[in-house]
Amino acid sequence: MKKKTLYAILFFTIILTSSFTACNKKSNVTYDPSGGGGGGGTTPPITMDSTILRGTWITTAASSVLDSRANIKTAVQNCKTANINNIFMVVYNNGRTIYPSTIMNNLIGKPIMERFAGRDPLQEMITEAHAVGIKVHAWFEYGFSSSFSANGGLIVAAKPNWAAKDVSGALVVKNGFDWINAFDPEVQNYMISLFKEVTTKYNIDGVQGDDRLPALPSTAGYETYTIALYKSENAGASPPTSHLETNWINWRVKKLNAFLKRLRTEVKAIKPNVQFTMSPSPYPWAVTEYLQDWPTWVDSGYVDAILPQCYRYDIASYNATVAQQKSYYKNTTIPFYPGVLIKSGNNLASDTYLTDMIKSNRTNGFKGECFFFYEGIADKLPFFKTQYPNIK
Repeated sequence: MKKKTLYAILFFTIILTSSFTACNKKSNVTYDPSGGGGGGGTTPPITMDSTILRGTWITTAASSVLDSRANIKTAVQNCKTANINNIFMVVYNNGRTIYPSTIMNNLIGKPIMERFAGRDPLQEMITEAHAVGIKVHAWFEYGFSSSFSANGGLIVAAKPNWAAKDVSGALVVKNGFDWINAFDPEVQNYMISLFKEVTTKYNIDGVQGDDRLPALPSTAGYETYTIALYKSENAGASPPTSHLETNWINWRVKKLNAFLKRLRTEVKAIKPNVQFTMSPSPYPWAVTEYLQDWPTWVDSGYVDAILPQCYRYDIASYNATVAQQKSYYKNTTIPFYPGVLIKSGNNLASDTYLTDMIKSNRTNGFKGECFFFYEGIADKLPFFKTQYPNIK
């Protein structure tokens, strides 16, 4: 019990600041479509558009889904019952992959996260999900964060020059996450190689970054390489000591935007039809905190869909956040799907609140959404089976 509580507390604390929260462990129990209660009645007809994204994220934290093939199969069956048609499965977390990786084995001597040794959860998920018509996206959750409260972990131990540095020269740590330098070409090549490895090896439907890719805490950028690059482009001037200085923010934002463009280009060269999506923090908070400029990504066509994390605990806050994000959404040829928080710790969204959020999405012209995270879907299967399809 202590272990589960620790996971929940850690994950909740970390993710809340970046609008990303965590959740408690939930056993995988398949919903019985018959109801089992003898209540009678008929299930309303399902009228959902099969082309619209209805997704959920599957994590390694506070979840046992990926711990066995049987658990994966159960989760996929539950998603099918819940009218979920896209699964975003974590494939990169805490400096480890959730699939056997030659790149990681060469870098740190760990081909896969230790708890999954001898298996390939990504391939298992693809096989099970595709069998029932559900798409699978490889979600690179940690992005440019190399570890959690581990002084950079094995990645920084292997490559000390990759560490992101603040103005004092210390390793950049934000909300417990340790970061590597997203401006360094070696680091960028490393991250791109992971995306390309997954795209090449697996029959994946999509790849995704989130509030940590492309991203970097705005306190970063004081590495030897980055300072030299800035000087070369600014007549020898050093970066401002204030990490929030406007031109300094903009210079770094543009570097990350250029990285995203390159990442998309290299992934699409391998598999043109793979869905290339991002799930950033809400704008403009995302810029000042993590140098994320998602409106430019959408306006420039760097993504195939954008899924801003509109994680809130009451409908007034949710409506305000969705309206704020919509105000920056100009290129409507790129689909916009709000990220919806369904579970955080012991807090499970009520049927009424879920209904109100989904109605808000529809009122704002957003036809689909993605739910954080799967364990909340498992908790509310009756709602997702019978009510969700008919909310307008």
